[in-house]
Amino acid sequence: MNVDTVFTPLRLKLALIALPLLLVGAYLWMIAADRYVSESTVALQRAGGEAQALPGAALLLAGLSPPSREETLYLKQYMHSLGLIKALDARLGLRRHYAAQRRDLLFRLGERASQEDFVDYFRNRVDISMDDLSSTLTVRVQAFDAAFAHRLNQEILLEAERFVNEMSHKQAREQLAFAEGELARAADKLQAAKGEVLAFQSKNRFLDPTVQAQASGSLVAEMQASVTRAEAELRNLRSFLNDDAFQVKALKAQIAATQAQLNEERARATGTGRQSERLGALTIEYQGLQTKAEFALDAYKLALAAVESGRIDSQRKIKSLVVIEPATLAETPEFPRRWYDLATLLVCSLLIYGVVRLVLATIREHQD
Repeated sequence: MNVDTVFTPLRLKLALIALPLLLVGAYLWMIAADRYVSESTVALQRAGGEAQALPGAALLLAGLSPPSREETLYLKQYMHSLGLIKALDARLGLRRHYAAQRRDLLFRLGERASQEDFVDYFRNRVDISMDDLSSTLTVRVQAFDAAFAHRLNQEILLEAERFVNEMSHKQAREQLAFAEGELARAADKLQAAKGEVLAFQSKNRFLDPTVQAQASGSLVAEMQASVTRAEAELRNLRSFLNDDAFQVKALKAQIAATQAQLNEERARATGTGRQSERLGALTIEYQGLQTKAEFALDAYKLALAAVESGRIDSQRKIKSLVVIEPATLAETPEFPRRWYDLATLLVCSLLIYGVVRLVLATIREHQD
């Protein structure tokens, strides 16, 4: 069979160009339903002010952090979730609206569509795009009626705001419970540290060994100075008196008594005497206990501040949905783009027609 008799240029043009344009044009102008688009732009924002009110450690206990990209992605996923779709369907009748256009079989929802098909249809009609630079979400809703698209977009934003509020309050409640647990543990540690200090004071009968050590040091220094003065005076007396003189003997006895007392005080301070009189060791032990108690007190203050911050956060909006651009009410349908679609089809048809003519020319050459 000769290809020139079957695939004439006229037949090819009719089959590959004219017929597709005629069919698609008839569909676009006679069957395709107008689809209106309502657009809005939103962003997540955290309430400011709490970061300046607490020190760094309390921030960790309170769990404070700026809104992250992940939280915005959570919100985007929620806007396409089955739970949201069911809530909107019960409130607005999504199935009824999208199945109402019986002529447009390509873009209508089947009356007996399954839950999975309904979810896929909704996600194709509600486009949610995220700007990675600004972390904003743009919601574009398609519907067969401009007022319905506008209302559906508004309801999506309302549900998104409820989701953000519930998510933030749930986080605040969890942070508050964690901070309260830390406060209870900090209080127990503080009481235990105070008990150790009190037990040490009761056992050793010292209110503050540090003060006692300072007093002992002052006493040792004073006694050393007294011995030095007495020895100087003794050398002066020996310059004109014998060792048997009463003044020399009396001064020697005074120096010996003072030196003995000085040695005893030194032994008490350095721990070379009895165990109960090791003032230096007691001072080091007391300082350790006091430092532990002060650290426990600081930890308790931080936990208390975190609990107060968590209590405040649980009663207010930590994160909020900021509507940058409210839902728009379309005046003209955005879809279908009839002339654009027809021009695109014409270009594709011409390309296909050219390829087919090239193939036929190749076949003709081989037949010759």
